[in-house]
Amino acid sequence: MFDSFRKYNKIIMVFLFLLIIPSFVLFGVDRYQGGGQGEKVARVAGTDITRPEWDAQHRNEVDRIRQQAPTIDPAMLDSDAARYATLERMVRERVLAAAASKSNMSVSEERLARLFAADPGLASFRTADGKFDRETFMRATGRTPEQYEASVRADLATQQVSLGVSGTAFATPAQAAVTLNAFYDRREIQVALFKPADFASKVSVSDADLEAFYKAHTAQFQQPERAKVEYLVLDLEAAKKNIAVSEADLRSYYDQNAARFGSKEERRASHILIAVPQGAPAAEREQARKKAEQLLADLRKAPNTFAEVARKNSQDPGSAEKGGDLDVVTRGAMVKPFEDALFALKKGEISNVVETEFGYHIIQVNDIKPAVVPPFDKVRATIENEVRSQQATAEFAKAAEAFTDIVYQQPDSLQPAAEKLKLTIQTASNVARTPQPGATGALASRNFLNALFAPDTLERKHNTEAIEIGANQLASGRVVQYEPARALPLDEVKDKVRTQLVAERAAALARAEGEAKLAAWKTDPAGASFGAPVTVSRLETQSQPLPVIEVALRADTGKLPALVGADLGTQGYAVVRVIKSVPRTPPAPEMVKQETEQYAQAVGGAETAAYYNLLKNRFKAEILVPKPADSTVAAGR
Repeated sequence: MFDSFRKYNKIIMVFLFLLIIPSFVLFGVDRYQGGGQGEKVARVAGTDITRPEWDAQHRNEVDRIRQQAPTIDPAMLDSDAARYATLERMVRERVLAAAASKSNMSVSEERLARLFAADPGLASFRTADGKFDRETFMRATGRTPEQYEASVRADLATQQVSLGVSGTAFATPAQAAVTLNAFYDRREIQVALFKPADFASKVSVSDADLEAFYKAHTAQFQQPERAKVEYLVLDLEAAKKNIAVSEADLRSYYDQNAARFGSKEERRASHILIAVPQGAPAAEREQARKKAEQLLADLRKAPNTFAEVARKNSQDPGSAEKGGDLDVVTRGAMVKPFEDALFALKKGEISNVVETEFGYHIIQVNDIKPAVVPPFDKVRATIENEVRSQQATAEFAKAAEAFTDIVYQQPDSLQPAAEKLKLTIQTASNVARTPQPGATGALASRNFLNALFAPDTLERKHNTEAIEIGANQLASGRVVQYEPARALPLDEVKDKVRTQLVAERAAALARAEGEAKLAAWKTDPAGASFGAPVTVSRLETQSQPLPVIEVALRADTGKLPALVGADLGTQGYAVVRVIKSVPRTPPAPEMVKQETEQYAQAVGGAETAAYYNLLKNRFKAEILVPKPADSTVAAGR
């Protein structure tokens, strides 16, 4: 068979060429690459944002946030709301960029140069001679300097669009006062509460009532889908276990870093300084040197007078009064000529005259505390951990590649990956599609759970692909047992149904009683029964429900006292007697100024938001994916 194939292989290749090439011509290469550029998730000014672009941007933002806050809950970063907020920011940036381009806004070379010169983040990429290290910058940032410059230009240009509105916003004290006085407005009120708990004993329900309520609210009595899963987590700690460190490597590391594991040599020293300014004339330096040499000659004859000579002659203001005492000195604390002379002396010895940039010194060693280096065995565990940590990043990269390949190539089991990389298979029951309160690690990652509950994974019980669940953390899992969502039978949830039905009817009775009392007390105020008066505002609720605060503040202040009702939903009903309006205490002048500035900022923010909405319409910006129901993250975060 193979001989035949080799004999006619040219004919076969021509046939395949004639068969395949026309399909590329007719349908395009994109059809063979899984749909081209990916799903379109948004569009601005006729240009699409694709899902791969969205995913990449969200990964970048997650990495940035993790660097700034390593302890942040991963579930917050993986939530649908957080991902949607990233997309909203991408749309906002492109809308502002389109507006900047349309208005021909640009950034001058001079401004850009000043910005780069003042940027402390770029200082680390400059060499000793002031040149910019292009290679180091690219390795550290993953971008070329040209790409970075382009992004800064774009950011500055789009800032001009926003600042054109927010930077011109203003508010007068009178305008601020109208808004803020209403916000700080207070009312003195009395409240009569009608609580459902007080009416629960009056509620009676039959089995027919329970069945009818159950059928009308079946969705509330469902057991959500759940699964029993097993999974593996690969992180830096796991990667460390696969690092083989020899005894020779540990001893070599110890020899090279021995001083780090113990204490440095310490010397207590004194000195006498005859100061000479840098750049002083040669004659002045010579005069200072001769004075130092004369003092040294005197000290050679009477070493015990060092402290006295230092007090009278030393020109070091920090040590002269202390007889030249410098306290304890270690290597690296002094300029090199001084340090070399100091550490060459024995205890009690006095140096020759030492010249430094500060002038001429005479040094005396008063005491020596030798360096203490612990034996190898005492610090072996520390050394091994350091060596493993240094090698862990490289090892993790290799292990991550192996992990990714194994869980994909052997999809029926996690055991091969566990054995190869010395990982422990973890199990969990009652796992839901969304992270449960208190979940940690892989089970707190929305991306990992989405992969577990993907249709293909559920159907075949195969391993998920390797999912990034955190910085230097990968996970793969598989569903061992799956239970779809199901409606629980009435017999299993009868007590829960009864509790909800009784609560609903008790709240209805409380509301009816409250509404009846409100009508009666409006006719006969003398028959009303309220609690003690309290003064409330939006900032000081005095533990009153928010509906109570709202109806109290909305009451007509021209017709006080007044009776109003507040429906508290499941908490019942409240009848509120609004006694009087309590004006805000006039703030101090400095507070008025601060509040006016804050109000102006709020006005600027509102005007900027309105202008952005106008720009969105102008450049036909739209998001093509639905907004998550739990989306509470602001787009401008």
